[in-house]
Amino acid sequence: MKDLKYLQLFDAYGALLTEHQRDICELYYMCDLSLTEIAEQKGISKQSVSDTLAKCRALLDGYEDKLRVVAMTGAQEEAKRKFSAFAERHPEFSAEIKDIVSVLKGADAGNKKHKG
Repeated sequence: MKDLKYLQLFDAYGALLTEHQRDICELYYMCDLSLTEIAEQKGISKQSVSDTLAKCRALLDGYEDKLRVVAMTGAQEEAKRKFSAFAERHPEFSAEIKDIVSVLKGADAGNKKHKG
């Protein structure tokens, strides 16, 4: 895979890109095609593909800077992991921890629902 960061950002914000931008990003990041292969498939120049990808990366970075969806998802995953480890070390709090982790999982489900 080319760049996990942009795959995550594309997953979160890809719907905000134009159809052309989404197509180029999908071919590059998900199908792992080269700039030349994408240019040939789309009937455009290699430079146009490169420019589109650069613009998409800037847009995706900007969306994440403002909305923080990917960062918050990562923070939720880290919190769930830490709560679960704490519950293992302190079984007397396991019921409360289970409730907290359930709330965090509910927040994950809400994020996924809004992305799709």
